[in-house]
Amino acid sequence: MQIDPLSSLSAAPAIEPVRNEDPAVTRQLATAVRAINESGLYGQDRQLQFSRDPGTKMMVIKIVQPNTGEVIDQIPPETVLRAFESLEQLQTKESQK
Repeated sequence: MQIDPLSSLSAAPAIEPVRNEDPAVTRQLATAVRAINESGLYGQDRQLQFSRDPGTKMMVIKIVQPNTGEVIDQIPPETVLRAFESLEQLQTKESQK
């Protein structure tokens, strides 16, 4: 197995997360999440949340415990978001050279 050097990253195409800023879609998503939470589908001590990660601008889905704010599960995981953010920063640095 061959591993390419980091310098080859500059030739890689830019990775762009999906950014849907349509207000109608945002309203539909909020309505759907509210309906799911009111249905008790995840149980009384769990709640579905959608948010946008500030570092990557990617949509994040979380199942949280509303009383404590504890994140039970998250898609994509925090480690994936931070890795993506690091790759974007590295790609930006390489393109500025």
